[in-house]
Amino acid sequence: MTWARSRASVTGVAAGLVLVALGALLGRPDVAVLGVAPIIAGVWDWHRRPSVDPTVRMGPSAAPPTAGTLRADAVVVSPGTVLVGARRGARVLLDAWVLVDGTRHLSLVVHTVRTGPQDLAFVDVQGVGPGAASVSEPSPPATRSALVLPGARPLGELPLPPRLRGLTGAHESRRPGEGGGLRDVHPFAPGDRLRRIDWRVTARRAPDLHELYVRREHALAEAVVVLVVDSRDDVGPDPMTWRGSIPPKAQDPTSLDLARQAASSAAQGFLDLGDRVGLDDLGAVRRPLPPGGGRRQLDRIRHALALTRPEGDPLRRLRPPRIPSGALVMLFSTFLDDEAALVASVWRRAGHRVVAVDVLPTLRERHLGDRERLAMQMIRMAREDRLAELADLDVELVTWRESPHVALASLARRAQRRAGAAR
Repeated sequence: MTWARSRASVTGVAAGLVLVALGALLGRPDVAVLGVAPIIAGVWDWHRRPSVDPTVRMGPSAAPPTAGTLRADAVVVSPGTVLVGARRGARVLLDAWVLVDGTRHLSLVVHTVRTGPQDLAFVDVQGVGPGAASVSEPSPPATRSALVLPGARPLGELPLPPRLRGLTGAHESRRPGEGGGLRDVHPFAPGDRLRRIDWRVTARRAPDLHELYVRREHALAEAVVVLVVDSRDDVGPDPMTWRGSIPPKAQDPTSLDLARQAASSAAQGFLDLGDRVGLDDLGAVRRPLPPGGGRRQLDRIRHALALTRPEGDPLRRLRPPRIPSGALVMLFSTFLDDEAALVASVWRRAGHRVVAVDVLPTLRERHLGDRERLAMQMIRMAREDRLAELADLDVELVTWRESPHVALASLARRAQRRAGAAR
């Protein structure tokens, strides 16, 4: 049993003993009687202390999870009042007194901007005996791990690859077929359907009906998009946390959180249009998620993004990941080194349309010293040169922290103005 006398109980009993001793020395029984009450109360409450230690365990919540909200049930077992403390990292979430009659279920709700695997919170309890005469040792902290899936934001228009694939889809291709806009009006040929005959053009060009004219349309096709996340960097808005000795604050989304959200948003936007989307990780050598479509593919992508994290020392690839022919590549990176820029240039030279999405958070530099400011200025200059070289190679740049839906819509309209490009 780990129950000990509380400071208040010890102080009360000590004060009672002093009063009894003063009453005996001074011959004042009234003073001695005043000290008897706290002594009896302290001894009686100490003997009534609980015989079992309070415990706490974390379980799943019955409420459905929502984006950015983590829920769990804390089950507290104690014979009386307990002090419940909940902490998330260095941040105190809760310190509250709770009356427990045997077992009590407490709901814990944590709002977070972070994604990926993380601990919900650390919860411990400390019991208080009758009359606050005894206190228990704090229980071992209980926690529960959760996998927070990245959310998505609406993006509107999205850029497309220069070449579409497949025989179905939501985009108009350059091939003749059905479902798209008007391609041309052509004399009737074997294989043309009778319902395609344009009687107005036929009456104008061949009033005697010696020749029929049919309307030909563009075929519909789908786009193939490969999302590539650079998981080698996971930096926050405070540059002082980049060396790893100080973790980023829980309320600050890191670059990997922004990359997960950006990739999830792009995946939802393309999949809603009926396109096929795949996922690869630039920081890990593992089997990529092949391009696919449908709601299940979005669930697979979101789950894979949530599990994406830095793994050991940064990996240096000998060759970039393989991309399906004619696919649009969206690369999500901080571009703090040359690796991501190098693979983007290789993909662009191979003929792929590459969109580089900058996911570096907005930095806070007011508290930095002179040496740190100089280091950040050098990093910023090298990064700007790197992005300028990508722009020279016709790699299209989008900054996620600055209205990405506007930039992506501009890239989509730019693709439409290109001669022969798909809409």
